[in-house]
Amino acid sequence: MGFSVLGFSSPPFPTGRLYSTNGCSQSASDGGGAVENPIHKVKPTVAVPQYKWRLVIAYDGTHYAGWQFQISPPTIQCLVENALIRITKLGREDLCFVGAGRTDAGVHAWGQVAHFVTSFNYDSLESIHAALNGLLPSDIRVREISAAVPEFHARFSAKGKVYHYKIYNDTIMDPFQRHYAYHSVYKLNTAVMREAAKQFIGRHDFSAFVNMSRNDRVPDPVKTIFRFDIIEMGALLQLEVEGSGFLYRQVRNMVALLLQIGREAVPPDIVPKILATRDRKELAKFALSAPPHGLCLVAVKYNEDHLRLPSGCPPTSFGRHHTVSKCKLPFY
Repeated sequence: MGFSVLGFSSPPFPTGRLYSTNGCSQSASDGGGAVENPIHKVKPTVAVPQYKWRLVIAYDGTHYAGWQFQISPPTIQCLVENALIRITKLGREDLCFVGAGRTDAGVHAWGQVAHFVTSFNYDSLESIHAALNGLLPSDIRVREISAAVPEFHARFSAKGKVYHYKIYNDTIMDPFQRHYAYHSVYKLNTAVMREAAKQFIGRHDFSAFVNMSRNDRVPDPVKTIFRFDIIEMGALLQLEVEGSGFLYRQVRNMVALLLQIGREAVPPDIVPKILATRDRKELAKFALSAPPHGLCLVAVKYNEDHLRLPSGCPPTSFGRHHTVSKCKLPFY
């Protein structure tokens, strides 16, 4: 089967999995075929090689209703998926497009990770990379595209995530930061905020810091926070938190409590007390969720085995620079 666009080619790197025409994630078996009924002939399932591709995506979430797919209002997943459909000519159920995490409306990302599958391979990823960014709006960019091993899953293979939350702590808001930082007119005591942030580090039950969602599937409330740093850059405070995973609105709820502590409305030792209650209502007595626009998903962490490239795959694309071969203007 030949393809005329975007460098499709014959399969050079088998994945060891089969992709069925009647399903999204079918596996192949090595058993013998069924005996054909001479009266009722059953059309066999056609299986072709499956190729998996990893994307690293950055976006300004200001004008979007979050990551998770929905048609209206538009979401990041919807727009990227529609671009992939146009380029690959595959249906949504065939692409199996999955993201590492579902960011809320207004939340930004520098290192969102997603994957999709195709039944064909690419000679080069630069063409599809350029085509994707050509179709996407300017506030969504695919930073990187690479081949992925069959075992890789953008969501379930993730071993950790890094979030940043920005706070602009001055009397007058910087207009260039208004979409990316929360404005605190209260002078924040960063020393007590750092003391409180340390209380989050370690393995804890974060039930008191999760908001319930209509599509929650009772996730494990026990998470591990590896670090929680507060970086001062003039009037801008950057709260950097890295953990094994995060519950719905957990980061924004932790930041909200730290803001109250920084205002010296509550003492820093309130953190372990609220954690111990495992009750969201207890946190609500002291703080509401911080606004979404200050939050950014910076990175998703994976084991090296899941990030290795399959043998014979095309090189990873980080985009390409344009060059001028000859100056068309006279030089004086």
